[in-house]
Amino acid sequence: MKKETVLLAVVVVAVGFLAGVIYSNSQKSSNNSSGQATSSAPIKNYQQEIQMLTKLVKQEPENRNAWVRLGHNYFDSDQMMKAIEAYDQALKLDGNDANVLTDQGVMYRRVGWYDKAIDNFKKASQLNPSHLQSLFNLGIVYRYDTNELAKARDVWTKYLDMAPEGQQKTQVRAQLEQLP
Repeated sequence: MKKETVLLAVVVVAVGFLAGVIYSNSQKSSNNSSGQATSSAPIKNYQQEIQMLTKLVKQEPENRNAWVRLGHNYFDSDQMMKAIEAYDQALKLDGNDANVLTDQGVMYRRVGWYDKAIDNFKKASQLNPSHLQSLFNLGIVYRYDTNELAKARDVWTKYLDMAPEGQQKTQVRAQLEQLP
């Protein structure tokens, strides 16, 4: 009878373990369907990196890479004005960077400075005519912020001519179809 009791205890523990695994997986699935990530990647500590980079740019104000990284950390932590300022310092050291111009343009858009955003996206596109992200963002500003639909159509048509097939190209096609 002791063997039966031990066997029953093992079965109960196993069933409990499996039920816990099933419950946990169902919670992850419901979180994913509501848009929450279940990534096991650690959450980046922006503040710690910002502090380290701030010290670095004080010691090495000509360190363009540090200014860019600082701008990215401010960008990713929703500190728009600080991102704009950090990108500005990087662009003073080298203004020929379509990616930094585009990132700064996104920050300009988020604070409502649409003319500056447009200028940045145009300059990025002029520096690198195949820079798709600047064209995409320029179309967004024209469409949703300044309501210049003809300009949005022109920019996005140019984008479609250059972009490879993919999710963003599909999104731009859909945006164009919705234009009046």
